[in-house]
Amino acid sequence: MKELSLNILDIAENSIKAGATLTEIILNETDDILEITIKDNGCGMDEETLKNVVDPFYTTRTTRKVGLGLPLLKLAAEQSEGSFQIESSIDEKGHGTVVKALFNKKHIDFTPLGDVISSITTLIQGHPECDFLFSHNLPKGEIKLDTREIRQILEDVPLNSYEVIKWIEEYLKEQYSEIA
Repeated sequence: MKELSLNILDIAENSIKAGATLTEIILNETDDILEITIKDNGCGMDEETLKNVVDPFYTTRTTRKVGLGLPLLKLAAEQSEGSFQIESSIDEKGHGTVVKALFNKKHIDFTPLGDVISSITTLIQGHPECDFLFSHNLPKGEIKLDTREIRQILEDVPLNSYEVIKWIEEYLKEQYSEIA
């Protein structure tokens, strides 16, 4: 993928398909490093699935025989001399998956983050019944959006209504412009 924001979108979509009601997207960024963490409370993966999930020819989908989201994220991280890890649990104490990718931003093969605002608004618009916590920690400040807080304020207004999506988009843009 040409932008990491598209990888984020793809993996968060997988979280939703796994039954997640809350998906956390956390970006920690310095001048040299970008760390992406995507954490969900979905059904999790068993050990066999977890072992094979980064194989591009392994997928649980029935619509096609390849699954490229996680393998491409892993490849992008490792090409920039970064790292990739995935943890998942399905036990009765808790379930869900955590994907972490670390990127060296100074490396020639670093894939740019891209339009993360569009990825976040697309997730919310497409899945208004789910909650998302987005946090982007930068050297000059933090951008944060929690749909649970928005949901409390709006009460019965759906998150995917045009006005709410436009407000979320502008809210994120404003936060980014304040720390630019």
